[in-house]
Amino acid sequence: MAKFFCNKLFRYLSIICFLNSTILPVKSQSALAAWEINTNGVLELRTKSNTKLKAYFKKANKNHGDRFWVDFPGELKNPRKIKGNGSIKEIRLGKPYKGKTRLVIEFKEEVYLTPLKWQMIGLDQNRWRINLFKPKYSFKKIGEGFIGKRIKNIKSNQNSSYVKKREYDSSQLPNVKQNKFLVVIDPGHGGLDPGAIGISGIRETDVVLEVSKIVKKLLSEKGVKAILTRKNEVDLDLPPRVYLANKTDADIFVSIHANASRGKRRDINGLETFYYRGWRGRLLAKRIQKQILRVSPGSPDRGVKQGRFYVIKNTKMPAVLVEIGFLTGRLDARRLEKAPHRKRLAYAIAQGILEYLSKVG
Repeated sequence: MAKFFCNKLFRYLSIICFLNSTILPVKSQSALAAWEINTNGVLELRTKSNTKLKAYFKKANKNHGDRFWVDFPGELKNPRKIKGNGSIKEIRLGKPYKGKTRLVIEFKEEVYLTPLKWQMIGLDQNRWRINLFKPKYSFKKIGEGFIGKRIKNIKSNQNSSYVKKREYDSSQLPNVKQNKFLVVIDPGHGGLDPGAIGISGIRETDVVLEVSKIVKKLLSEKGVKAILTRKNEVDLDLPPRVYLANKTDADIFVSIHANASRGKRRDINGLETFYYRGWRGRLLAKRIQKQILRVSPGSPDRGVKQGRFYVIKNTKMPAVLVEIGFLTGRLDARRLEKAPHRKRLAYAIAQGILEYLSKVG
């Protein structure tokens, strides 16, 4: 527990907090992963671990009401305004200056605030809480992203009936030359952008991050250097993902996603893999598509296709974008919410990658 504020006189009341951490580079993604103002007037934040925060309070003027804001390292990719309710007039998320994200909470005139008594409580290394006001009237919760600790929001079922039991470890994967190849694995979405939301609330960002981490582990065990574009729930724009792959001169780039149909039709299921150009990109896509279909019997083959997605269009190396199923589909969603199936998909993607590397390397 640490006090959040210290008093200092300026032209207006300014309240600042410094929490120990290393400041992220200017081009990094926003350290803000999720935020929520609860019905009791408590603001909760989730950030990257050990983030350094700066917070301020400013009294009302002729243009704005009382404002409280928090600055985070890293840039938010999608500035926006959110209409408030009850005591809150408006919430704004933006970029106050290069390399920073700012969350602004503007209050209505009649709200009584006691900023000198405010304290920010550190719940753990990446979650924070502060009691901003006591609602005089009913207040509806406002927020973005998931705040609490995710014990296991994706259901696990070790007894899968639709695929024959098999040990999915790296010993059975194709061998390639040790320490020769570099692969960038890109878990789609993240942080305030959860991607597709499927049946029972299953989120794309959770599924693809878990699958991507397993792919990285399997490749590493086969002597392939693998890098993730994100390792946790952070807001990451598309250009930094491409920049990482191009800067490291990776041999291939694999972006992992899960699909959703318009209208959330439960009858639409299937797997597909996209590439942008060249026979190498197509070969990589075909190898991965073949393998993910083998571990997803009954799920429709939507094929290998050319696509113009930003991350595969702007990377210099062979690149693919894999859609591992429809979170809104009755068949795919039931499978994707189970840990054994996610592990099978990761194994299949790793096998497709290694088959490609052994072929062209």
